[in-house]
Amino acid sequence: MTQHTCSLQDTAAPDGVCYGCGSSNPHGLHIKSFWHEDGVHVIAEYLPDAKYCGWPDLVYGGLIAMLVDCHSNWTAMACHYRAEQREVDSLPRINCVTGNLGIKFIKPTPMGVPLTLRAKVEGEVGRKSRIICEVFAGDELTAVGDSVFVRADTGQLASRAQGRG
Repeated sequence: MTQHTCSLQDTAAPDGVCYGCGSSNPHGLHIKSFWHEDGVHVIAEYLPDAKYCGWPDLVYGGLIAMLVDCHSNWTAMACHYRAEQREVDSLPRINCVTGNLGIKFIKPTPMGVPLTLRAKVEGEVGRKSRIICEVFAGDELTAVGDSVFVRADTGQLASRAQGRG
């Protein structure tokens, strides 16, 4: 499998509209996730804009939750592609949705410091996969996500949510 220089999001879903990670959402955060050289972790970096301040000089916890959610979801999808020995831009597209999002805030996350998210699958890749996502502000661990992502047909889910299925 080749190493892409484009993010997982830009490679697998250039038409994505998610506010957090959608490449084509003009108002979104445009989170970009990449395989780490260790082949186990998926990494993203993000520098929060001042508008995402919670308390003075601290990052809003909801933004951290959104970063963990999107990055962990892409970690789950990337691991599904890898488990099937497929490139992330191959069809049919693999999609996952959040089944459970857990965040433990360990210490305050300062504004003005680049955040690094480091995620991996804990256990087996399956229909439901547990993802552990660490959030670092510089070298300081500030939050840990412990979440479950479910492989799903998102078109079918959207139809059901709109009362069409």
